[in-house]
Amino acid sequence: ILDIAVELLQKVAPSPIRRLQKKYVAHVSREACISPCSMMLALVYIERLRHRNPEYLQQISSSDLFLISMMVASKYLYDEGEEEEVFNDEWGAAGKVDVQTVNTLEMNFLSAVDWSLYTDPRELFEVLSWLEG
Repeated sequence: ILDIAVELLQKVAPSPIRRLQKKYVAHVSREACISPCSMMLALVYIERLRHRNPEYLQQISSSDLFLISMMVASKYLYDEGEEEEVFNDEWGAAGKVDVQTVNTLEMNFLSAVDWSLYTDPRELFEVLSWLEG
């Protein structure tokens, strides 16, 4: 799935600045403990952006898009204020960016998806089918 994520994000966010690399994906995934469900949900969000807000994707690096989409998906799925909670500074450390950058990326991402984070299970199954293909 890492190879697919790298390829997809490089296509949808074509900026040559901070171009996504497999090593970065592996590092962030390990440091932030990204679950397969979070990765799938993040891909749903990216697909939404591709259709609803392609301008946003032209303005963000693929590395930043990876980091912030995974963070938002993880927060949506798991952040209940419990022990599993991961803070923005921890995401920044995992992604090798400062917390102010993470905060800005998060706000911009949420605005770009129009705060539409709920995902019908059918959307997840569509992404899963696409990945399996």
